[in-house]
Amino acid sequence: MRKLFLSSSFKDVADMFMNFVQEDLEGKTITFIPTASIPEKVKFYVGSAKKAFQKMGLIVDELELTQATTSEIVSKLQQNDYIYISGGNTFFLLEELRKTGADKIIIEQIDLGKLYIGESAGSMIVSPNIEYVKEMDDHKVVPNLGTYSALNVIDFYPIPHHTNFPFAKAVEKMISKYSSELDLYPISNSQAILVNGNDVRVESK
Repeated sequence: MRKLFLSSSFKDVADMFMNFVQEDLEGKTITFIPTASIPEKVKFYVGSAKKAFQKMGLIVDELELTQATTSEIVSKLQQNDYIYISGGNTFFLLEELRKTGADKIIIEQIDLGKLYIGESAGSMIVSPNIEYVKEMDDHKVVPNLGTYSALNVIDFYPIPHHTNFPFAKAVEKMISKYSSELDLYPISNSQAILVNGNDVRVESK
């Protein structure tokens, strides 16, 4: 059964995550992928999420895709208890996931029931296609990306940072442009999308 916790700002909903998991996190290991943040100037959320996980008793095993070997990618994604992908540039993230083959392993692990945690870009990347993210992220950072087909683990489209600075206007554009054709799930920084098999719900703090 697929289990996903999709957020805009993980540190703001960390307590909600603990309620969702409903198991002792002490000593469990999380594969922590900060790759999406590489092209970004603002990256504070990476450290914030790391601290939030450590506070829960989790062992944070960082996996920076642009630096990792294939065997590291395979072993960390398959052997660790949970998978987390940070915010940043969704298009850059997609290119690196494809380039390294991490995309296929993550999909496989989610299908096997491993809990996936996404934050912002990490939440949007599991949708069927990320073309809708152009209103929020600069797609020109990866000019040779080609198709925008993403991980396609969920059949809807998360929109993080709804009503939150500095993304409020971009979010409104995304909603007005795509609401008639895509199943959009806008969430603010204090909300999360909880996926438990076929059960999908938005929870607020």
